[in-house]
Amino acid sequence: MSISVKNLSKHYDKQKAVDSISFEARPGRILGFLGPNGAGKSTTMRMLTGYLEPTSGEAEISGKNILSDAIEAKKHIGYLPENTPLYADMYVKEFLNFVGQTYKLANLPARIDEVIKMVGLTPEQHKKIGTLSKGYRQRVGLAQAIIHNPAVLILDEPTSGLDPNQLVDIRQLIKTLGAAKTVVISTHIMQEVEAICDDIIIISKGKIVAKDSLEGLKKMHQQQALEDIFRKLTA
Repeated sequence: MSISVKNLSKHYDKQKAVDSISFEARPGRILGFLGPNGAGKSTTMRMLTGYLEPTSGEAEISGKNILSDAIEAKKHIGYLPENTPLYADMYVKEFLNFVGQTYKLANLPARIDEVIKMVGLTPEQHKKIGTLSKGYRQRVGLAQAIIHNPAVLILDEPTSGLDPNQLVDIRQLIKTLGAAKTVVISTHIMQEVEAICDDIIIISKGKIVAKDSLEGLKKMHQQQALEDIFRKLTA
């Protein structure tokens, strides 16, 4: 398994933001991490990437413990946070060069060109990041997440705030990337899950309330719409 999570918890005093969750994510399948706002989605993503230390439990990325073997584990992760931290005064290529250098990538100029083409940034590649639309800034965020060709992609609300055309493009890109990688997407958008995810975890109040393939979940609930299943499980 590319991602293995066992009894992972994050508590803030008496509040249990994430309450002893366990799951696995496999290569070649896109896992949708679905839940209402405040359910513990982003907290889980931050623990998986090593940005936030869990209260208890453990997470492994490609067999490496995210706490005890953090540097090795993070080499396998590409991360797109909900609010992508980009340097607005940098040019697109300049920023990707900066990120690529932190990974000490060989043949970096060729890799930058490859990633720019892959995420559809070619028309904007010579512009400053601050002048780009939200959709193109999101593409820059995806480009930095995949520049080192990680085995695992963790995307937190990757299409938040995009217009309908941008949504289609970014979802297709994620689906393409998911064919060769383990992808986890945190979202509260039902249509997004149905459009691109193979497996689903529904989290509510810090606990996993459902965990199955999209087909399996619908079959279990008599082919109800995902939105109805979600509403019933998170009420």
